Formats: sequence, structure tokens, C-alpha cells
Amino acid sequence: MTIYRSIFRTDLFQNQTILVTGGGTGIGRAIAHELASLGANVIIASRKTEPLEQTMKEIQSAGGKCAMYTVNIRNEEAINAMFDEMLSDHETIHGLVNNAGGQFPSPAENINQKGWHAVIETNLTGTFLMSKTAYNRALRQNKGSIVNIVAEMWNGFPGMVHTGAARAGVANMTKTLAVEWAKDGVRVNSVAPGVIHGHGITQYDPAFIKSYVKMASADIPAKRLGTESEIASAVTYLLSPAAAYVTGETLKVDGGSSLWRKTWQIDDHTNSDKFDGFEP
Repeated sequence: MTIYRSIFRTDLFQNQTILVTGGGTGIGRAIAHELASLGANVIIASRKTEPLEQTMKEIQSAGGKCAMYTVNIRNEEAINAMFDEMLSDHETIHGLVNNAGGQFPSPAENINQKGWHAVIETNLTGTFLMSKTAYNRALRQNKGSIVNIVAEMWNGFPGMVHTGAARAGVANMTKTLAVEWAKDGVRVNSVAPGVIHGHGITQYDPAFIKSYVKMASADIPAKRLGTESEIASAVTYLLSPAAAYVTGETLKVDGGSSLWRKTWQIDDHTNSDKFDGFEP
């Protein structure tokens, strides 16, 4: 039986319903387990049914409360249909974690328009559509909190320009929504994970994983990768009353990597043109 041990008190989210997108795997699964262990009625949603069913069974077998719904966060009609069903079953939600996302490693010059739009629509547009719908249909009436999962993209995101652009957009959107929705008691924040050892990284090519993980670990001040549970704990804090005076912020959970880590190898070259206004 899967048991999640949180550092927070067990009744922290008693009588609250919290929706976690991408809640069947990886960081989303860890967030769902964490919140359920703290008394929340957790709702997990994504496109794929099988991972949702597995995580729901894990949570329920451990004594937690969990329900699941399928949704394509890139489709506003699908989101509204899910909310129709979900709010019929659960009346309202008190929090939203926008965790669903996706990307693939590639040099910028090899990304076609279809791949670019797929990543932007999932990570940026999907987060906006979910946030807007949750606000209009639940949170503006009963207050609440939104937490967006972004990424370590503060120095650009070489090798994943599409998701870097999308996540930077979400970080900026977080600030905008925090101001616009403050009047209704809705807080909006983000968590920016560094390199996390978990389900997400295992989806890439094994050769890429081996080289990337070795390089990343060496360059991170903490000298290790993060865990999914460390991200879940940060999300829990931002959802909780302890963060009642925090909104519009992005919390970096990256072992110091955004301060120091090398993200892209630059080969030696002589292609940098030089300007000197003083002719010899």
C-alpha cells in the first residue's frame, strides 16, 4: 500500500476540494498524495485514464479521498464539460494546481511549427484556460488559491526553447492574475522546479537522460537532483493559510541551480564578430 508522509499537519486541508491537473503521474501524483494525506478531497485530471485510475486507487487505499476526470486542457469546451461534471459531483473547488504540461528536448532550429504550438498550447494556453474557468466557476465565489508549475527558465532554456517561452509566460501571467483577482480573495502563485528525478525525466531518450543528469547534478549547488515530494511540499505551502499574504510570486525549488548551473554546452568557435571603433 502506498503511504505518503507529509511534514504538514494531517487536517490542514480538511473539507477542501483541490483540483490537480496532470495528477496521475510524476509531480502531479506526488502533489495529489500530499494533499490527500492532509485531509483534502483531491480531484485529479488529465487526458489519459490509466495513470489517473492508478493514482486514485493508491490514494483511496491509503484512506484518502480522490476522484478523477479526463480532460484536454488545450480545449476550452472540454474544460467546461469537465467542470460541469465535476461541480455536479463536488459543488465547488477551493484550489487549483496547474501541473499538466509537456515538452520534448530539441535544438531550436529543429522544432517545427506543429511541435512549437503543441507545447505552447499545453503549457501556456492550457494553464490560462484552466485558471480562467476555475476562477469564473468556483474561486471568485468562495475565494481560493491557484498554483502553477513552471520550470527553471530564468537564464533561457537552451534545448527546450518552446517550454521555456511557455513557462516564462505562465510566470508573468501569475503576476497579472494575482492582481486582477485579488479583489475576490484569490491568490495566484507558481512553483519553479529545478531538475527533478522522477517520472518526467524518464520520458526522454535514455542516452539523453544519462548525459544530462550527470551534467546537471555536477552543476547544481546542492549536487543532486530534486524530488517530486519537494515540489509537492512547496505547492502545499502556497495553497495553505501559511501563505495567505503571498500572491503573484514564483517560488524556486531548484537546489540553487538557477543561480549557478550551466544549461548548455557551447563548443569552442571563432564566429564572434568584433567591433572596435578605433582603427589601427
